[in-house]
Amino acid sequence: MPSFDEVLKEAGEFGRFQKRVFFLLSQTGITFSSLFASVVFLGRAPGNFWCRIPGAAELSERCGWTLEEERNFTVLPLLLGNESAAGQCERLDVTWDASASCSSPLGRYSNGSAPLAPCRGHWVYEQPRASIVGEYDLVCGNAWMLDLSQAILNLGFLAGAFILGYAADRYGRILIYLLSCLGVGICGIIVAFSPNFTVFLIFRFLQGMFGKGTWMTCYVIVTEIVGSDQRMVGIVIQIFFTLGIIILPGIAYLIPTWQGIQLAISLPNFLFLLYYWVVPESPRWLLTRKKGEKALKIMRSIAKHNGKFLSPHYSEITISNEEVSNPSFLDLVRTPQMRRNTLILMYAWFTSALIYQGLVMRLGITGGNLYLDFFISGAVELPSAFLIIVTMDRIGRRLPFAMGNFVASVACLITAFLPEDIPWLKTTVATLGRLSITIAFEVVYLVNSELYPTTLRNFGVSLCSSLCDLGGIIAPFLLFRLAAIWLELPLVIFSILAAVCGLLVLLLPETKGMSLPETVEDVEQLPSHFGKCGKKQKHRDTNSYI
Repeated sequence: MPSFDEVLKEAGEFGRFQKRVFFLLSQTGITFSSLFASVVFLGRAPGNFWCRIPGAAELSERCGWTLEEERNFTVLPLLLGNESAAGQCERLDVTWDASASCSSPLGRYSNGSAPLAPCRGHWVYEQPRASIVGEYDLVCGNAWMLDLSQAILNLGFLAGAFILGYAADRYGRILIYLLSCLGVGICGIIVAFSPNFTVFLIFRFLQGMFGKGTWMTCYVIVTEIVGSDQRMVGIVIQIFFTLGIIILPGIAYLIPTWQGIQLAISLPNFLFLLYYWVVPESPRWLLTRKKGEKALKIMRSIAKHNGKFLSPHYSEITISNEEVSNPSFLDLVRTPQMRRNTLILMYAWFTSALIYQGLVMRLGITGGNLYLDFFISGAVELPSAFLIIVTMDRIGRRLPFAMGNFVASVACLITAFLPEDIPWLKTTVATLGRLSITIAFEVVYLVNSELYPTTLRNFGVSLCSSLCDLGGIIAPFLLFRLAAIWLELPLVIFSILAAVCGLLVLLLPETKGMSLPETVEDVEQLPSHFGKCGKKQKHRDTNSYI
């Protein structure tokens, strides 16, 4: 009986079939990255807003004031009498009634001499539908709730990593992928028309959970249907993630309301349901579930589409005798090599996400044109994927992984201590740090999928990547709290975290040219991180040196 890798070579390791599936599933990266970064535009500043004096709405209607005239009567006297007030979080402690004058409603308090009172839910926005800030009054004392909305999304990612990662290993990759696409679309619509902030948070959490299911599952499917020499397609998928980052500011610029932006990034997920007819189940997964006939049927279909021909004598494909019906965290740490790989990968995911999101949000602190700055921040990520593609097939995975972290560490540290009077140099070095941590972030996806057996791959990738979501939850709080102490303190912390990560990933085995491990035993037999006596070793299932 031939092994799966032998049959895959005969059917074509990256023929027309795999290229079609790869292109279709890669579109998921565009929608997922848009969801991932959408808070930047969903929660953008709503423009001018001010606190409305009680009774102002009725008086404004009676007097026929425009919003600008009401603002002049409300805010300008406040500014005259209280230089520290901005008219947004405080108001004059007065109440207007039917006897108030249309020409001088404040009377003797027109010079702003009235005492101040905090604003409690009576804000007026020039563009109330431009963002969720104006929609749900996420200003002043409620401003922290905007950060909460992003934390809730990352909690959804975290839940999706565990729940849907487990489900994909038990019930199948493509089934969970399609259900996740449906969930993202439905929850996205409900988010857009949420009647209150509580409903918004609930369904944003669910959208994050299903979104993580689409992203991780599509990545695993692509990795499992190509040969060992073509697994770099996992890096190319990251290019589509970056394309989503680049496209998002264009969508936000053309669509003036946050509901429109939300629908634009959610509705395309319904189109992915059409993949039911063109993307099959992973044959590797079918074999681990003892469904060899279905796997062989799919392999014959792959061979036909690739212009190849499988031997008619094949009646069964061997892959492993190991079956994990209910994968758990203990399966990932029970044996020495699996335990080492799991702990290092979890830290690498956490560090990469924390630094990546921290550097992105740091751009927002510096001000400037939101759309242009966001576009540029996405565009600088494109070279990272090409650098990985050029280098990893030549020098392997481990060295670029480590170097990405080391360069990011040095760049963050230098940026922190560069003087403010040379902003171009500070920006250039910070951009180098962003490019380097992006390389590390993209490599961890590939290495994670290569270091787990088929029976645990989706669960292992999903669980380890859940630390990415934890990093995303912590990033805004770490950035803003430490920046309040010293603006560049977060960069120093990022530098230390990246340096430690660079050292740890050097302990991982090199996976360049190796067949994907099918069992835990295969993982335990991977060569040690430096080999023995400095000699090159090769995996028992391949002739490729590492």
